[in-house]
Amino acid sequence: MDEAKVRQLLEEVRLGTLQADDAVLALRALPFVDLGFARVDHHRSLRQGLAEVVYGPNKTPNQCGAIVAELLQANSGPVLLTRANADQAAVALAQNPAGHQHKHGEDWNTVVWQSAIPRNNKVMVVAAGTADLPVADEANVVLTAHGLAPIRISDVGVAGIHRILGEAEQLLTADAVVVVAGMEGALASVVGGLTPAPVIAVPTSVGYGSSLEGVTALLAMLCSCAAGVTVVGVDNGFGAACAVLRLLAPKSTLQQNQLV
Repeated sequence: MDEAKVRQLLEEVRLGTLQADDAVLALRALPFVDLGFARVDHHRSLRQGLAEVVYGPNKTPNQCGAIVAELLQANSGPVLLTRANADQAAVALAQNPAGHQHKHGEDWNTVVWQSAIPRNNKVMVVAAGTADLPVADEANVVLTAHGLAPIRISDVGVAGIHRILGEAEQLLTADAVVVVAGMEGALASVVGGLTPAPVIAVPTSVGYGSSLEGVTALLAMLCSCAAGVTVVGVDNGFGAACAVLRLLAPKSTLQQNQLV
């Protein structure tokens, strides 16, 4: 349940089109519903502007399906199942039709129900190499589910730096940029030096030799010479997308009133 839905309930009570008891029933699920194996947080969208997301690993397929069903019952915004394997995605979709499955790599899926209304922010998702695409795809799907239409730029790593320089004009007009890179992670610094927009850097576990499954790229991004680059964990395209959503979130009516 988000702020708009709460305000709608209150307005219906004020107008007399909804009984107070019915409004109380609708609000009873706040702040969470206990399913026995999970406590589903319906209050998160009201607090943070982003609804709870279902993280697939270590859950059974039926648990994934049940949590998705509970979120769909109470949420007007997007519902996501992330990092799901094929069985989890199949069961969740069978129990909750009308979702859309997005496959990243071999057995890594994001399933989306109820995408948000479109937003006009200009967001870019930049991937250094083709091997980084599963992580970039995850970020892209999460952003798209929340109403954005990210511009994708792929295979522009620093080994051929002219490729990203050819996108400098677009980078200058972006509202936020997600940069996904493995190896030594240098692309984040390059992009950070080309755009005034917030840059969210995602190190990936792609790389030869001493890449250390993404740790080398992580440390390089944390030490970026381009001031203000924000870094999330290795392979965390989901977290990068959520960082962008927080940065670009419109202030709620309550926040606006508090600022006056």
